[in-house]
Amino acid sequence: MAKSQETFNKKEKEKKRRKKRQDKLLKKEERKANSEGGGLDNMMAYVDEFGNITDTPPDPTKKKKEIKASSIELGVPKREDSDEPAGRKGKVTFFNDAKGYGFIKDSQTQENFFVHVNGLLEEIRENDVVSYELERGMKGMNAVGVKKYVAPAPKPVLEEEDDDSDDSGTDTAEA
Repeated sequence: MAKSQETFNKKEKEKKRRKKRQDKLLKKEERKANSEGGGLDNMMAYVDEFGNITDTPPDPTKKKKEIKASSIELGVPKREDSDEPAGRKGKVTFFNDAKGYGFIKDSQTQENFFVHVNGLLEEIRENDVVSYELERGMKGMNAVGVKKYVAPAPKPVLEEEDDDSDDSGTDTAEA
């Protein structure tokens, strides 16, 4: 007759597995007994009119504001015409023609932006006032589309003519 293949070590491991499984079932039963009656109602969340998440359902007696679907604008709003040219304005603080790079100081934020000769639309020198756009580069923001700033022409003001200039009541041509 052959000996049993089960060794003492195998028996101990099997006992531990059974004990672990039994403990797990006991914990599961304990959680079920102590839970607050879970379920779908306990897990529901609502969003109020301000966009905040709450656990109370909305009040059905409160009147809701109707929004017409036609009043919702989809897409990018139309750009209004402005006299000011698009982009930013700044002053060239440093520019090296030999190396082909320089820096522009923004007139509003006083930040310095790198500019490369490839980003120029026309030739610039130090102390020139320029208009430009920003583009993200490998090491930060770079000025591109750089050209000398031309101030917009002021709108002409129509001057009213003086009515008192020749209304004396006498006509010199008839005399």
